[in-house]
Amino acid sequence: MNQPSVESTQESETLAVAVEQALTEYFAKLDGHEPDNLYRMVIEEVERPLLECVLRHCDGNQSRAAQYLGLNRGTLRKKLRQYELG
Repeated sequence: MNQPSVESTQESETLAVAVEQALTEYFAKLDGHEPDNLYRMVIEEVERPLLECVLRHCDGNQSRAAQYLGLNRGTLRKKLRQYELG
């Protein structure tokens, strides 16, 4: 089984810390109000820049971007349409 590299593990932990900090700040700003559709909101906030960044890194090559993301090309194209990126 493939083990993540130390570098990728550290990057994941950094991303996890950033997400935790952002959510902590978000909850503080709610001032006692309850969030609505939190899961969807977080996924959309993360997914769009992820897709943009990977596509940029792949020079717009959707097949390569799909491979990087572990998605099939059809799923990537659907997500690109969803976020009006393609």
